[in-house]
Amino acid sequence: MNAMELQALPFDIQTLSRALQAGEVTPRDVVQEVLRRIGPDEQNAWISVHDHHELDRMAQDLMDQGPADKPLYGLPFAVKDNIDVAGLTTTAACPAFAYRPRHHAHVVQRLVDAGAIPIGKTNLDQFATGLNGTRSPYGACHNAWDPRYVSGGSSSGSAVALALGQVSFSLGTDTAGSGRVPAAFNHLVGLKPTCGLLSTTGVVPACRSLDTVSIFAFTAQDAHRVYRVALGEDPLDPYSRAFAAHGFDFGRAAPGEARIGVPLADQCEFLGDAAYAQAFAEAVEHARGLGLAVVEVDISPLLEAARLLYGGPWVAERYQAIRDFIDHQPDAVFPVTRDITLSGRTPLAADAFAAQYRLKALQKEAVRLWQQMDVLLTPTAPHHPTLDEMLAEPIVRNTELGLYTNYMNLLDCAAVAVPAGFAGELPFGVTLAAPAHQDVPLLHLADRWQAALQGRAATLGTTAWPMPEPEAVPSAVPSGQVRVAVCGAHLQGQPLNWQLTQRGGRRVLCTHTAPDYKLFALDSGGAPVQRPGLVKVAPDAGGAAIEVEVWELPVQHFGSFVAGIPAPLGIGTTVLADGSKVPGFICEPDGLRGATDITAYGGWRAWIQSRRS
Repeated sequence: MNAMELQALPFDIQTLSRALQAGEVTPRDVVQEVLRRIGPDEQNAWISVHDHHELDRMAQDLMDQGPADKPLYGLPFAVKDNIDVAGLTTTAACPAFAYRPRHHAHVVQRLVDAGAIPIGKTNLDQFATGLNGTRSPYGACHNAWDPRYVSGGSSSGSAVALALGQVSFSLGTDTAGSGRVPAAFNHLVGLKPTCGLLSTTGVVPACRSLDTVSIFAFTAQDAHRVYRVALGEDPLDPYSRAFAAHGFDFGRAAPGEARIGVPLADQCEFLGDAAYAQAFAEAVEHARGLGLAVVEVDISPLLEAARLLYGGPWVAERYQAIRDFIDHQPDAVFPVTRDITLSGRTPLAADAFAAQYRLKALQKEAVRLWQQMDVLLTPTAPHHPTLDEMLAEPIVRNTELGLYTNYMNLLDCAAVAVPAGFAGELPFGVTLAAPAHQDVPLLHLADRWQAALQGRAATLGTTAWPMPEPEAVPSAVPSGQVRVAVCGAHLQGQPLNWQLTQRGGRRVLCTHTAPDYKLFALDSGGAPVQRPGLVKVAPDAGGAAIEVEVWELPVQHFGSFVAGIPAPLGIGTTVLADGSKVPGFICEPDGLRGATDITAYGGWRAWIQSRRS
């Protein structure tokens, strides 16, 4: 690949990985191109970058090892400067606080082991306190689209460096929205994982009980690729926890089978920004176009929880995180950050308990709220302020940015910020949220969301790079579900469908089999419910594509479901129209005696309807 081709090469993970794996470009080529793209860093995105000799050494080491067993081989990434990278100073955007770590943070080490190359450390709101990107002695980070506007924060530089195409992905942290607001403002995907699933060992804490490492990527599929590698319980992190099976995958559900909640109209606040209001209305229609059932929900418990984060005693946790440093060197802290952090000295222990009691009540209300929906859709931020507006009223404007984000970690939610078009000339983003451990369904839904975007909204970051073609990404976490194809009395609306629904079954797909099946109406023998027999036949035996539904039910209930299936029926393998295979009903040959061939009807429902006509 010549220099001009390299300069034009998209850096999304899918595209760059293909080039690296094919040997069209080497890791050494990539790091040199990264340095060229960073250039003079006019956006103040970077605090420190490995020198070219060190990057070249890391790249050569990778080349010597080869790409085998390295899913992120040769991919460059950026790291927010409150996350340790060995060989670079960690500043948390406070030079007087800086230290030189001997080891990578746990998450960084996992990525490096997978072949990724840490390019350097990125700018942030000091001590990760802020959602705007201006609170840094290294300069306010400028929005990648328009330098007059805020970049979002606190993971400002990580978002901007990626949006400009300088790296393939980046790490941030997210306590109150720091991994989502910058994603929205820079036309990126921002994954805020379930708290505890990504280790925070080697991360300067903001609110240690609420912090999580976040992932910025060009696409939801790329975020999923990084998440698969970064995921892992850490015995050195007391807040680390194991992943849990996510259950029903609303991200891949059949049209009409997944419910997406949107706030009541009077809870949608855009601070007078008509373009944002219109962009969100279009996002709701986009959700409908994906086949999601839109339901309005009262999010007042979430909004109240959001106010607790900075209006309650949790600000004391920010003070505790840097207590020794700020007590001894208060003047070394950025003025706005200092005022916010030192206010954490004030709350009493009694205040903390009172807030915990109220939060517990709100968590109960949130559980009831989630019973009305599978996933929540909100704007990521209510509007997009300019740098001048933010600097004029730093507390007020920053508080506004957290309206739809501050409650997530308090209520133990997972979330993905995803592009949703433009409000005027600037990107507009929405957030998809769900309860803890729903990270993978959220990524699946975000992937579908992005794939359906059109025009400029379907490009990556600030670049003109198009969305790559969809590519299957192995799930980072098992669903804990079993899929089963049904073709007759268990179809939705049919007399035995209750055997699925009472076990927590949810329909995820309406489709057909491959075109080499025959369908028979079995002799009922006087039984109250007549059943079909689905039989796979040779390609030249007159088979057809037969209507089926694919249902998911929890694996612990699958055995009892199968045990209730009477002979001559059983569970085998059904080949679907797309070539995929799922467990499904089969019929023993002896069961076809006296059966009626109804293949020509194309499905059980059509045959039932013909008998009623």
